[in-house]
Amino acid sequence: MDRIIGIDYGPKRVGLAVSDPLGIFASALDTVSAAKIIGYLQSYISGQSVSRFVVGFPKNLDNTPSDNAQRVMGFVNQLHKAFPLIPVSLEDERFTSKMAFRAMIDGGLKKMQRREKERVDKVSAAYILQTWMDIYLKPTQS
Repeated sequence: MDRIIGIDYGPKRVGLAVSDPLGIFASALDTVSAAKIIGYLQSYISGQSVSRFVVGFPKNLDNTPSDNAQRVMGFVNQLHKAFPLIPVSLEDERFTSKMAFRAMIDGGLKKMQRREKERVDKVSAAYILQTWMDIYLKPTQS
């Protein structure tokens, strides 16, 4: 089965996560420079079948798009141009960095490891992807 890529886009760094082939679990994948993200994804997709991108969409607490939303939509347009056959979904990314940081504490990472912004970005991407999968790929209960 195809994989789904979760993306936490930032102007400097992009956190990436990937689903397992069944679309049940999201795992942190990598953190890439924003300038190199399209090339990285092209390389990744050449070796893996990817069915969708899920991009974190920044919102304010009142549910309106945040100041960074315009940059994210510019990136989404780049994705559409580079990968016209792969759909892109947006997922609310509010609080994902805080949840990622908390997960790293709960997972026993040392303080110096938790300060690595690259690590926080890819764990945030995993939260974004897992949230989307939990909502849209829930197995039907009999």
